[in-house]
Amino acid sequence: MPIALFALTLSAFAIGTTEFVIVGLVPTIAQDLGVSLPSAGLLVSLYAAGVAVGAPVLTALTGRFNRKWVLLGLMSLFIAGNLLAWQAPGYGSLITARILTGLAHGVFFSIGSTIATSLVAKDKEASAIAIMFTGLTVALVTGVPLGTWIGQTFGWRATFLVVSALGLLALIGSALLIPANLKRSAPATLGQQLKVLTHPRLLLVYAITILGYGGTFTAFTFLAPILEQTTGFAPSMVSLIMLVYGASVAIGNLYGGRLADRLGPIPALTLIFAGLVAILLVLSVSAVHPVAAVLTILVWGAFAFGNVPGLQVYVVKLAERYVPEAVDVASGLNIAAFNIGIALGSVVGGQVVTHLALTDTAWIGAIIVLVALLLTRLSGRLDQRRAARLASA
Repeated sequence: MPIALFALTLSAFAIGTTEFVIVGLVPTIAQDLGVSLPSAGLLVSLYAAGVAVGAPVLTALTGRFNRKWVLLGLMSLFIAGNLLAWQAPGYGSLITARILTGLAHGVFFSIGSTIATSLVAKDKEASAIAIMFTGLTVALVTGVPLGTWIGQTFGWRATFLVVSALGLLALIGSALLIPANLKRSAPATLGQQLKVLTHPRLLLVYAITILGYGGTFTAFTFLAPILEQTTGFAPSMVSLIMLVYGASVAIGNLYGGRLADRLGPIPALTLIFAGLVAILLVLSVSAVHPVAAVLTILVWGAFAFGNVPGLQVYVVKLAERYVPEAVDVASGLNIAAFNIGIALGSVVGGQVVTHLALTDTAWIGAIIVLVALLLTRLSGRLDQRRAARLASA
């Protein structure tokens, strides 16, 4: 694999750490700022909202610029957002910092996915995306547990200062390793962008992404409170359990990419979503037993992010088929869909925590993922019908 992929992975690691570390810090921030758990959970939702806006809008606006300079600008914005979070005097300014950081995140993964696929052969596209997204999973393995420990030991502000330093390392790595002559497609016109927003096949995949990812975050947003209040673990144990979860995620992400390469996106997504539904249902029962909870979380991690490579390569393939002049925009909208899922999932989880029990977030998340599974099968059937029509023609 080209070394430029590992530069993207380094940046993804820094971005992934700042996105997901907040999950481990929700109880700490809620207590320090004097807000409720659902309000602290909104820091997950509003970050995701920044990504959802940034991915399609800023991807389209930066389409005519040199890809390397866009990436360097994004990492600079990422560093600035985390420094603002470090110095945030209150809840409102912390929200502002999270939204700014989310804007950088959205464009990075949008153009990063298309850069990754352009660097490799067609049969390695899902694996290339999986390698880039491994930065996210390695962040879950190391960055999130370490950031959670730092936040619990030295205060949550210290976590954002450390993440800013990670962003600086990623900025240097991108400047050194990413080639300056990255190819880019011509900027999509407004009409072409609207075609992406209105094409029914692409909208179906975006719905799958929103629901398939959102179902996980209905429970994942409140994993730390579940472990502390339901399972009975001490806060110091949460970062260790996050480490176990993250290790499982790293394996599942890479395997998900290989599965999509070998079987195709639809069969791979079918298996992953089915496993995710099952494990979330188990979590709703096992969360009260410490050993069973940890084992369930270990398996959950293997399925939770394994759908990312398949979903991303699938939307790129459909965009190349139906809107070839706006593949970057289509990819950006799928990154937005991931984060709309995160935002909606965490909001739904907050409502569940407010009106029901913490463990109810798991089975409700399973229902949401089940809908994604059904839509995946529908999309696969539509692909088969199109293939049959072409064959008969």
